[in-house]
Amino acid sequence: MDFTSGFWPVYILVMVVLSLAFVLVVLVTQTKMKIKKGEKVEVTGHKWDGDLEEYNNPLPGWWVVMFYMTIIFAIGYLFMYPGSGVSQGKFGWSSQGQHAKEMAEANKQFGPIYAEFGKTPIPELAKNEKAEILGKRLFMTYCIQCHGADARGAKGYPNLTDTTWLWGGSPEKITETIANGRVNQMPAFGAILGEEKVRDVANYVLKISGNKFNEARATRGEVIFKTAQPLACASCHGAEGKGNPESGIPNLTDKDWLFDVSESTIVETITNGRQNQMPAWKEFLGDDKVHLLAAYVYGLNAKQDK
Repeated sequence: MDFTSGFWPVYILVMVVLSLAFVLVVLVTQTKMKIKKGEKVEVTGHKWDGDLEEYNNPLPGWWVVMFYMTIIFAIGYLFMYPGSGVSQGKFGWSSQGQHAKEMAEANKQFGPIYAEFGKTPIPELAKNEKAEILGKRLFMTYCIQCHGADARGAKGYPNLTDTTWLWGGSPEKITETIANGRVNQMPAFGAILGEEKVRDVANYVLKISGNKFNEARATRGEVIFKTAQPLACASCHGAEGKGNPESGIPNLTDKDWLFDVSESTIVETITNGRQNQMPAWKEFLGDDKVHLLAAYVYGLNAKQDK
C-alpha cells in the first residue's frame, strides 16, 4: 500500500509559499541601494589574488527585472499546474494523464499495425522480418532489464535463447507466460534439515547434474532427497531429479541453472529457498503486443534450434 497522509500536501504548500516569500524578501532588500550619478562606489573589503577587490555595486536593473519575472512565472505555474501539493492546477495536469494521452495517440497510430500482426500465427510471425524488428523494439523496451539485450538472462533470470524452458517453450506457453506472468517458489529447508544435511543434499544434486561432488555426502544426500520428511525433494523434482519443467519445477540433472551450480549456491538455495516472479504484461501491453513479443521470443529459440 502506498504511504499517504494529509500532512504532506499542506507541508509542500507551506514550503513553496515560504520559499517564494524568502526569495522576494531577499530581492527587495538587495535592491534598495542606489548609486547617484558621479557618486563613488565603495569596496566591500573582500580581496582575491592580492589586488582583485569586490565593489559594492547595486544589482543590474535588467537582472532584477528578470528575477521578478521568474517569481511571477513561478506563481503562475503553481496556479496552472500541480506544484503546490494541494491542487491539480487549473489545467488538471498529471504525469499519469499525460502518459495515458500519449499512449492513446500511439495506439491510434500503431494499433492497426499490431492488430494485423495479431492475426498471424506465432511460428509464421517469427519468420517475418518486419515483425521481428517491432518485436525486438518491444523486447528492448520492456524485457532487457531482466533478460538482457541479448536475451541470455543473468543470475536468477532465464536464458530465452536456449532450448531449456520452465513452463514450456511452445507459442501458447510463451504467450501465456508473457500475458499472465509466472510466480515460482522453492521452499526453505534450512531449519528442517540443518546445515550438514543441507550440504549432503547439495552434493547429491551436484552428482546428478554431472558436477564435482563429495561421494560420502552425496550418498547420504540421496536418501534425504528421496525420503526426507515432512517434504522430500523428490516430491517436487521427482526421484531422478528431472523435475517437471512444464509446471515450473526445474530439472536438476541438466546444465541449465538460474542460480549457479556451485555447492555454496545450491546450499543457499536449499537453506533459504527461492522466489522468482515474472510480471504479467497483458493489461499493460494488450493482446497484440504480447502476441508480437511472444513471436520474437519464440523466434530466438527457433534460431537456436537450427
